[in-house]
Amino acid sequence: MAKVPELFGSMVFNDQMMLERLPKATYKALKKTIQNGEPLDESVANVVASAMKDWAIEKGCTHYTHWFQPMTGITAEKHDSFITPNGDGQVIMEFSGKELVKGEPDASSFPSGGIRATFEARGYTTWDPTSYAFAKDGTLYIPTAFCSYTGEVLDKKTPLLRSMERISTEACKVLNLLGKTDVTRVTTTVGPEQEYFLIDKDVYDQRKDLIYTGRTLFGAKAPKGQELDDHYFGAIKTRVASFMADLDNELWKLGILAKTKHNEVAPSQHELAPIFTTTNIATDHNELTMEVMKKIAEKHGLVCLLHEKPFAGVNGSGKHNNWSISTNTGENLLDPGKTPETNIQFQLFLAAIVKAVHEYQDLLRISVASAGNDHRLGANEAPPAIISMYLGDDLGALVESIINGTEYISKGKVKMSTGVDVLPDFKKDTSDRNRTSPFAFTGNKFEFRALGSALNIACPNIMLNTMVAEELSEFYDELKDASDLDAAVKALIKKTFTEHQAIIFNGNNYAPEWVEEAEKRGLLNLKSLPDAVEHYIDQKNIDLFTKNKIYSVDEIHARYEIELENYAKIINIEALTMIDMAKKDMIPAVTSYVRELTDTALAKKALSDAIPTSVEEDLITSLSNKLVCFSKKTAELENAVIGASEYEGDVLAYAKYYRESVFSVMTELRAIGDAMETETAADYWPYPSYGEMLYGV
Repeated sequence: MAKVPELFGSMVFNDQMMLERLPKATYKALKKTIQNGEPLDESVANVVASAMKDWAIEKGCTHYTHWFQPMTGITAEKHDSFITPNGDGQVIMEFSGKELVKGEPDASSFPSGGIRATFEARGYTTWDPTSYAFAKDGTLYIPTAFCSYTGEVLDKKTPLLRSMERISTEACKVLNLLGKTDVTRVTTTVGPEQEYFLIDKDVYDQRKDLIYTGRTLFGAKAPKGQELDDHYFGAIKTRVASFMADLDNELWKLGILAKTKHNEVAPSQHELAPIFTTTNIATDHNELTMEVMKKIAEKHGLVCLLHEKPFAGVNGSGKHNNWSISTNTGENLLDPGKTPETNIQFQLFLAAIVKAVHEYQDLLRISVASAGNDHRLGANEAPPAIISMYLGDDLGALVESIINGTEYISKGKVKMSTGVDVLPDFKKDTSDRNRTSPFAFTGNKFEFRALGSALNIACPNIMLNTMVAEELSEFYDELKDASDLDAAVKALIKKTFTEHQAIIFNGNNYAPEWVEEAEKRGLLNLKSLPDAVEHYIDQKNIDLFTKNKIYSVDEIHARYEIELENYAKIINIEALTMIDMAKKDMIPAVTSYVRELTDTALAKKALSDAIPTSVEEDLITSLSNKLVCFSKKTAELENAVIGASEYEGDVLAYAKYYRESVFSVMTELRAIGDAMETETAADYWPYPSYGEMLYGV
């Protein structure tokens, strides 16, 4: 096995490769584009393309692809070979700057939210030089943005890059005003922690629901779940450890900073966490991580489940978005330092974030909304659907002192004594961690914990970057003409914390009392995707995106349409899958088992009336009654799905119908089906049980 430093980034056309392979002038021109956003000359692109192609061929590549992130929520790629005919029946390997910079995929089948008609097929992919190209599976992958023929944004990367530019511009203006004139660029960074399940592929292949929907639509709880907390941080099983080792190697080759791996709370659940990097690259890397996870799992006879709630009754999977802001001079703007009470710059940026989260709490909720994540939020395994902020005791006390005009006394880092002589004493942190908070301050960053495991992290980071940029812009306008800047800054900080303190909550977000308290504070409790996405097109949100040039009005409405339509489609697929499982597998299976019970009871009676048949009779009665209910509820679900057609003209009503009228029947059908499973002999039940799936690796 290669040494990790030699292995790391070996399949990436990174800065080191560019420095080695590009002429000095080309390298400098490209770096200006990457660092300062300067336009890229075609002659530079030609030189880069040639060097990139030569490097890729050395890595075994025969093709290249423009790798992009359409509104499907996953990545897309079309592969073209490097071959070009040379006129004498032979071929040469060529790759031009034009091919590097622009691709022309057929865009007709990607979601557009009504922006374009199906017959308007052309779309464009354009090279994103800020995210390095990489070689994988014999193909050179070129990260790109994606837009329609008429220029509308059809992807997640373009608005993310726009939002990063906006927060950089506004943060620099504020910092320059505060005297930090050497700051010319500000970057947001992210480290997304990724949770996932691993189950045996042979078991997976027997579950229609997992194959079609990514989650189990039926399944009685196993005798043992996660109640003993013995899986969390437990010893990693040999087969899983082998998968993790291979995964690390493949991710390291691709320059992905895979750092931490461990068992999560639920059986068969695990987590991978990377070191933070620039938000754009972190987004690309997380999409790549999820893809590589699935491929490596296959090699080990496993299946990696990234659905937010593949199994009922145990924890689902999330993705923690560790978000921070740094300057080109190396300063973390969310680091309070040793004396946060005198760190006015930190207080000002904290105030901007508090104001942003309060005013745009609906957008943060929308950014994590999905059919899968609806199962997690508020289920005592993830933060609730109510967005709030946790600052911790020390920082919370500082904010209170600013609001009330009282003296702040920091507790500092208290010495922690273990009471065991051989164990070293250490200093504990100034605040505990709050695992129930959706948006928690964790020392020098904010951890947005409401994301679902399958989510493209571009979505919440677009929201975060844009709304904080907007608040910084307002701060700058209020401060730029102040005669006494120091006094004006302090007054603005106090005013902001006072007006927006309702969003700060350091308590238990799972407590029933918090729901009531949050309502009193005016905080939203948007429990499902339709409830949340309804607010996407609120005027204040349209104003935010259009003013900051993240989306046009049409692009906002397109995303609104896509989210609601996608939700309805997912619930529809799940409902049809349940109907298929019920009619083709479960009803016949239970009927067969009842027939065997009946034959057994009759055989006993034929042998002797003295032989008791009460066990068989009780089971026959119980299962027969449940079977009648199950069959009726299946028919009810079929009718509910048919009834959805009445709402197709109104995308919001359509999504709400699936939530309120279809999903509710699915829940009832599942309850009966799971009860039948507990009474049916394992030999007759058509699917692997929860016990087999969760403990089969």
